[in-house]
Amino acid sequence: MEARTKTARRADAPDTADTATPAQLGPARLTLQVSGMTCAACQARVQKALSSAPGVIDANVNLMTAEASIAYDPRAASADALLERVRSTGYGATLPLAGGDALAEQDEARIREFRELRGKALVALAAGAIAMVASMPLMAAHAHLGLGAAADPFMRWSMRVLDPPLARALPWLYAIPQRAISYGLLVLTTAVMAWAGRHFYTRAWAAFRHHSADMNTLVAVGTGAAYLLSVIATLAPGFFVARGVPPDVYYEAVVLIIALILVGNTLEARAKRETSAALRGLMQLQPRTARVVRGGAEVDVPVEQVEHGDTVVVRPGERIPVDGEVLSGASAVDESMLTGEPLPVEKGAGDRVIGATVNGTGAFRYRATAVGAESVLARIVKLMREAQGSRAPIQKLADRISGIFVPVVLSIAIATFVVWFVAADAAPAVRAFAAAVAVLVIACPCAMGLAVPTAVMVATGKGAELGVLIKGGEALERAHAIDTIVLDKTGTITEGKPAVVDVVLPEPAVVQEDRLLALVGAVERSSEHPLAAAIAAHAADAGAPALEVTRFASVTGRGARGEVLGRKVSVGNEAFLAGEGVDTAPFAEAAAALAAEGRTAVYAAVDGALAGLLAVADPIRPTSREAIARFRRMGLDVVMLTGDTRRSAEAVARAAGVPRVVAGVLPEGKLEEVERLQAAGKVVAMVGDGINDAPALARAEVGIAMGSGTDIAVEASDVTLMRADLRAVADAVALSRRTMRIMRQNLFWAFVYNVVGIPIAAGALYPALGLQLSPILASAAMAMSSVSVVTNSLRLRRFRGA
Repeated sequence: MEARTKTARRADAPDTADTATPAQLGPARLTLQVSGMTCAACQARVQKALSSAPGVIDANVNLMTAEASIAYDPRAASADALLERVRSTGYGATLPLAGGDALAEQDEARIREFRELRGKALVALAAGAIAMVASMPLMAAHAHLGLGAAADPFMRWSMRVLDPPLARALPWLYAIPQRAISYGLLVLTTAVMAWAGRHFYTRAWAAFRHHSADMNTLVAVGTGAAYLLSVIATLAPGFFVARGVPPDVYYEAVVLIIALILVGNTLEARAKRETSAALRGLMQLQPRTARVVRGGAEVDVPVEQVEHGDTVVVRPGERIPVDGEVLSGASAVDESMLTGEPLPVEKGAGDRVIGATVNGTGAFRYRATAVGAESVLARIVKLMREAQGSRAPIQKLADRISGIFVPVVLSIAIATFVVWFVAADAAPAVRAFAAAVAVLVIACPCAMGLAVPTAVMVATGKGAELGVLIKGGEALERAHAIDTIVLDKTGTITEGKPAVVDVVLPEPAVVQEDRLLALVGAVERSSEHPLAAAIAAHAADAGAPALEVTRFASVTGRGARGEVLGRKVSVGNEAFLAGEGVDTAPFAEAAAALAAEGRTAVYAAVDGALAGLLAVADPIRPTSREAIARFRRMGLDVVMLTGDTRRSAEAVARAAGVPRVVAGVLPEGKLEEVERLQAAGKVVAMVGDGINDAPALARAEVGIAMGSGTDIAVEASDVTLMRADLRAVADAVALSRRTMRIMRQNLFWAFVYNVVGIPIAAGALYPALGLQLSPILASAAMAMSSVSVVTNSLRLRRFRGA
């Protein structure tokens, strides 16, 4: 790993391999930071531009991480050319900073984006509420003019139902001069558009300049048209009155459209800001310094300065700085961050140790064999970045069709203006403009923007009640399609910590079980081995008295001995008791049976006689079997992945009801198994709790972390279970399926309002019924579509779990 400098280095500096000639190089790879993307249409436009660029072999643009991963031929393309290719589409593009600097830059940018959008959404919502109330006196005054009432039934209804109670509640509001209210609303709306909604208009303009359209275009056209008509009505109301048309204003519609779209943007930003936290957490696991032997003396050096072949010294309780091979000494190393297994692994001369794992009570020296990018930790970080970057972003229906929808709406609005201008019997220009604006307002994508975020808000809130934390709408949408559940073993199906699950006594018994636990517990309380801690805890739970031990001695990796109440007590593995002169043959059959069940046998002797056999295992969670049965009833395939031995894994699988097991896999193996399932057409959810699960969690369509697991696994996941209960996974999948049905219904109703409302707004009912849909009625119809979407989403509150 390269030493960091105070000045941030850009990632365009080539690695050593990049100095080779093009003929020696395979495809080059480049990751770009892309700014300004807000929807699937944006992502698709950037990806299309990159994919068609000369020399590009493959391009993948990720909306959530705002990155473009590109494989290209360095003989036909360059980083600068690809940067310009992205910029030519109207979006920003930069080369990311290297290493931790890139992650820090991303974190800061996403936090700023979330806070900015949240502030704008809250202010715009407050302004919208004020604008709605303040608009009622204007509507009442215009209705009293008697203009256009026959053609505007909504005006009559609102004046009859809404106006009287509001006038009684706020008489002072109705006493304010109309022009003062109009100008106040003009100032308020202009401020909201210029501050909170500014990016909608700048991005819509950028899309227009590049001959495309997206959700920003819909927002900008609809609100811009309503605002323009309102400004004219405010500055020259007599122009409308003289031509028999009420000078209605639509400021409240403009402000509320902006506010509600911002709410959806804020929800998306909240999910984005967490995507790099897991990577930063991983990188921080590695110690900053290492103790190495230089010139015959031990010296502390920055971990970046450790070289191949260096002798590294590790003391008890320290985190191992880099990968290597033990030269001398012995200890037990906690490798749970890598393997997920709770029991420390005994290490002696010739054994491999891995950077960032935690040394136990022993001390040893080892030779550094892998540093920097070659280390296991660095590879995990790399795997996670690639897995996150390879995810397909959520594809919302509204975004996919927006490129067609906007030009069609604009064409209808223009055609409406022309027809009314030619055919209107009075005030043709004013009526034509009003009809055209009605088309644009009713087509404004307020309901489309709410269709997904409202369902997400209700579903995530309901999920939290059920103990399931879901990181936004993308995870919800992906989870409904999963057909395969991949489960880690330790800490997911099992409790994740060793415990005594059985005690076997010889025939005849040397001592009774309660007495044995008291004697053994006294010895094991003085030992620091995790198995000893499990035995001591079991003795305490059984009510065994806390006895004093003397002449205590411990043999690393084998066992411990001591005297308790004048009796010699030995506890350890078979080899340790054999060394103590104890015959363990009477327990040979029982020990073999325990091993077949994946349990560890710990022998105990009292005064040289075999006194008992304690079975230590990682017990299955009480709810795991029920949850796995529920998965299978839901039509999900279930697979267990573990770094443990096949014999132990199969024993757990049998007990939990898991039909398929993949054992003995490290992080790369777990990731490869997820990718293999995906290549076979499976939609995979990965459930885990350890750092070793993080790459697979990131690569799966849906990563689900047990809340009791490591912070890294939680951050790398899409869903976090607040309770250590796999039944919550079934709840999450069922909630996702229900939510997707609600989302589809919401989008259906949002588009139905447009399909039905646009022709009416254009004047389809005027020839037969004499009804013209004014912009204010169009705004009301748009609001009703939003109400239907919100009401439908609230049905998710009644969800009770799988």
